[in-house]
Parts: sequence; structure tokens; C-alpha cells
Amino acid sequence: MVMSVLEEMRIRSLGVIDDAVVELSPGFTAVTGETGAGKTMVVTSLGLLLGGRADPALVRIGAKNAVVEGRISVPDGASAVVRAEEAGAELDDGVLLISRTVSAEGRSRAHLGGRSVPVGLLAELADDLVAVHGQTDQQGLLKLSRQRQALDRYAGDAVAVPLAKYAGAYRRLRAISTELDEITTRARERAQEADMLRFGLDEIAAVEPRPGEDVELAAEAERLGHAEALASAATAAHAALAGNPEDPEGIDATTLVAGAHRALEAVRSHDAALGALAGRIGEIGILLGDVAGELAGYADDLDADPLRLAAVEERRAALTALTRKYGEDVGSVLTWAEQGVARLLELDGDDDRLGELTAERDALRAELGGLAQALTDARTEAAERFAAAVTAELASLAMPHARVSFEIRQTEDPEGVEVGGRPVSYGPAGVDEVELLLAPHPGAPPRPIAKGASGGELSRVMLAVEVVFAGTDPVPTYLFDEVDAGVGGKAAVEIGRRLAKLAKSAQVVVVTHLPQVAAFADRQLLVEKTNDGSVTRSGVKVLEGEERVRELSRMLAGQEDSETARAHAEELLATARADR
Repeated sequence: MVMSVLEEMRIRSLGVIDDAVVELSPGFTAVTGETGAGKTMVVTSLGLLLGGRADPALVRIGAKNAVVEGRISVPDGASAVVRAEEAGAELDDGVLLISRTVSAEGRSRAHLGGRSVPVGLLAELADDLVAVHGQTDQQGLLKLSRQRQALDRYAGDAVAVPLAKYAGAYRRLRAISTELDEITTRARERAQEADMLRFGLDEIAAVEPRPGEDVELAAEAERLGHAEALASAATAAHAALAGNPEDPEGIDATTLVAGAHRALEAVRSHDAALGALAGRIGEIGILLGDVAGELAGYADDLDADPLRLAAVEERRAALTALTRKYGEDVGSVLTWAEQGVARLLELDGDDDRLGELTAERDALRAELGGLAQALTDARTEAAERFAAAVTAELASLAMPHARVSFEIRQTEDPEGVEVGGRPVSYGPAGVDEVELLLAPHPGAPPRPIAKGASGGELSRVMLAVEVVFAGTDPVPTYLFDEVDAGVGGKAAVEIGRRLAKLAKSAQVVVVTHLPQVAAFADRQLLVEKTNDGSVTRSGVKVLEGEERVRELSRMLAGQEDSETARAHAEELLATARADR
């Protein structure tokens, strides 16, 4: 099967590295060198290529920026290729070029296949291309949440499917519980608001305002307040138009217009123009009569009753009391009342909503309990297989009597969901607390790996877990940084042997200080500093033949020319070649 391979990395101005090229093999590559030589910069560089956090402190002193470039050969159709091409990246003869630049000011840029891309895209590709493990990952494995995640990852769809159903029900339950809490905690506020609305609606209903009533009453009040003046003016105007009965000799407009009309009527037949004027004067006479009649009616109908004026002012005062509280005018008051009725129905409906939500919450809690039980069952079954597989791997890592197991437990909680007939605490990932236990030798009780495993044992458990993952959820490239810490002797040989076996199905890169591990590598890279403390292009080189023996001798005894160390180094290489 063709798999992705990290072929090469070029590192510039990163930490102690000035400018170096790291050439990697498809199989097992060991990176060695003295302490402080910059071996871990290989891990750091790969982390940057794969979307890791950009730390400006990594930029070499005096440099403007640090640059890491990588070449990864990727088979056609791989998910990483599809995702890269969607982002506009182009492959160079099946090789994906990745570049990451970090400035001394902290700015970061990423390029993929010649195209500038978000750094987050590199992190997405990392999930399909490389698994990086170092000392921090070992510490992470000590966390219960990480142990549960490891078990879930191993179980695959057997856990992922019920977990997805559980997570959906859990989110819905949380949303309902939040709404219930809000309704319950705001009960007093809602009751106060409802009382205020009822008071206002009752006050408005008692007055019964009509649309536009305030405008009509204002006009009537104005008319009633000036009734005498209006009547006097109407009477005077009527007398001027139609005459005053008390002064029969007086001259009025109607009499004058009538006289003018009679004068013209006598001669209109002699001139059409004059006849037209006579007609117009006749129309004026008719209009004057109409106006005079209306003025007489206005004066007769005008109500100067002070009782009516008092009633109007009283009504206006009642409307004003409403407009001070509920709107600028009667129309606004009626709008407030309409909205208040709708809001009151909503508030009164909260009691019904409370019952509905409570019923749905109880049903969801019961459903969640069933889903949690299914999730626990799936994890329990996967835990037995996972533990057996890791135990078998530990036998290959010089821990033949060690036994790994999982404890899956729940914590009782009166406010929790019911699982197995008892209420237990629950969270977004279920009700289970998953803990990895280790019994390092027969007769030893299983204990949490945080308490029952030494540094070397923890390293081997970590490696065993990763090897098991490689069989179920393979990743093309594995990078281990000092995963053999705290290990030596026969155990170190077994780790080297197991890494070599893993390298038959994946690319394995190991930063190591153990010669027993390095001897099993298909390729060994030496990182060494120059006299000025930097690593240059010539500072990362492939060791072969005599050079590799000398480096292994240094790693064994700190003396490259020790005959005993050389003999041991050659023996290690011979043993590794025989195994391969």
C-alpha cells in the first residue's frame, strides 16, 4: 500500500539551527546528538509545519524570521490531497510542499503547494498525515479525559455512533434545562410585570378611549370655551348679509346684491356680456342667502352650556392621565393596550410552557440514561480488547508480566441521570470515568498509570498504545520525541525492535538518546553544533558505516574511540540487522 512519506525538512533560523536540511527515510529514522545540539528542533519544526502555535521566541537571535519548509509525498486520492487541492494547492509530481514562516514580532504565514493558506488548514492536514508524541503527550495520557478519548478512538464507530446520539440528546437537555432555569428564576419578575400590565389594561378599559377622541374633545372644548364670542360674531355676520329685523331701514348685502341683479336683468337681453354678469350676480345672491342661513343656524345651535364644557374637560383629564403613562396620544395608548394583552398572554402561558418543558426534560433524562448505558456497554467491550492488545504489546517491550486494564466507573449524583437503577453524574461525553490501570508484575494490584508506572514503564505504555492505534487507525508518519525517556538496557532494545516493526507499515521518526533504539533505525541522523553554538547545513548529516559506529559508541560510553563501546555498538547494529 502506497502511503504518505515526509521526505525532507529545511529549517532556517529556528532556535540553535542556522540553516539545516533534515533528510528522512520512508522507514525508521533516528535523530541523535548531544544534549542541547538541537534535536528537539526537528520536532518543533514539524509541529510548525502542521499548524502548531507560532512562538516568536523560537526565532534565532538576530534573524527577522524563522522558516520551515517540508516535502511530503502523498498518494493520489488521499484525503490530504483532496483537502489541499480544494484550497488551491498544487502538487509537484506527487509531492506536497509546505512552508511556515514565523517573524520575530510573532506574525505567522503558511503556504501549501505554492498557495498562501490559513494556518488552521495545516492543522487539518496533520490529523491525516502525522502523529506527534513527546514528553507532554505522556503527561497528557495521565489525564482521565485523555484516557477516555484514547479508548473512544480505539473503539471507532462502536462508540462514535452511540456517542453522537448521546451528544445530541445532551445538548437538547442542556438547552431545555437552561430555559427552565430562566423561567423559574424570573418567576417573581414575570409576576410583577404581569401585575403591572393588568393594572394598566384595567385602567385603560375603565376609561374606554376611542381612536381620535382626544382630538375631537380638544376642538369641542375650544368651541365651548368661546361660545359667546362665536355667537356674537355669527349674529353680526348674519345681520350684515341678511339684515337686522330690529333695523328695517338698515342696508344689508343681500338687498344690495338683489338690487344690482334687478338692474342688470332689465337690460340683459340687449348685450350677452352684460347678461353673463347678471347671471353671476344672481349666483352671488344665492350664495349669500345660503351663508346667511347657515350663520343663523350656527347661532341657534351653538351650545353655551357650562355643564357640557365641564363634562368635556373632565373627559379630557381622564384621557390625559392615560397619555401620561401609556403613550403620547390616545392612539399610542390603544397600541400599548394591544401589545400589553399579547405580552400578558405570553406571561400567563409560561406556566403552560413550564409544564411542557418539565415533561420534555424528564423524558430526555430517561432517554439520556438509556443512551449512556449503551455508551458504557460499548466502551466496556472495547476496553477489554484495547487492554488485551496493549498488554500483548508490552510483552514485546520487555514487560512480559505487565497487565493493562481499564476501570470504567460512574459517580453517584442525586441530580444526575439514572443508569443501571441509580442516578449518576453525566457530561457531554457520557457518564463514564475511564482510567487506565497497570499491574507491572504478577501479584501487583492494578493501579492508575499515574501512580503505578515508572517513567520508563510509562514510555513503553505510551508506545504500546500508539502501536495498537497503528493497527486500527493508521497514520502515515509517527514522530516520537524522547519517548524512551527513563528506559535502558534490555527494555531499550525491545523499544528499538518494536519501533522497527512499526516502521514496516508506517514512517517512524524518533528523537532519541538511547543507542539501543538508534541501532534499529534504517537511517540515523546526527545533529551537531559548530563552535559558535549554531547548527548549519553541515550540522545535520546521515550517518553510515564507521560514522554511525562512532556515534553509537559516544551514546553508549561518551567515548567515540572506546574499543569496548565500539564492539558494543557493532553488536547492537548486527542484532538490529538480524531482526530486520
